[in-house]
Amino acid sequence: DDELQTDGNRSGHLQNGEQGLSATDEEVIRTIAAQLAAIGDQFDRDIIQARVVNDLVQHFQNENLSIEEITLYMSRVVEELIRSIPPDMDQEKAMLVLAMLLTKKILNTVPSLLQRVINTTVNYMNQFHDYIVDMVSQTA
Repeated sequence: DDELQTDGNRSGHLQNGEQGLSATDEEVIRTIAAQLAAIGDQFDRDIIQARVVNDLVQHFQNENLSIEEITLYMSRVVEELIRSIPPDMDQEKAMLVLAMLLTKKILNTVPSLLQRVINTTVNYMNQFHDYIVDMVSQTA
């Protein structure tokens, strides 16, 4: 019942007295999302090549590889791509955007990989938890 909408927002249904986000929190999240989307658009144009996505797809399709092995491979790909970002850009933010953009491109290529790709991406992004919390608190 706590559905994720296609635009990334949670549905309006609240259960068990759960409180929604305050208007300020929602605005902060929207601001950060807009910034990340703009960076993602730039990376999509300038950095991500079809070969990179196809290589990742092959790794995700390999049933013999664990989520941890694929996460490690995704990390290496992101680290390789990070060398192409402008030097003045925050590296952690760029890594998060690259991971999300690669996830989107993989799922657009092979939608049947949804669960495996999302699990891997969440696993990868967990290493940025403190950075994400800082980013939200600085924007608030």
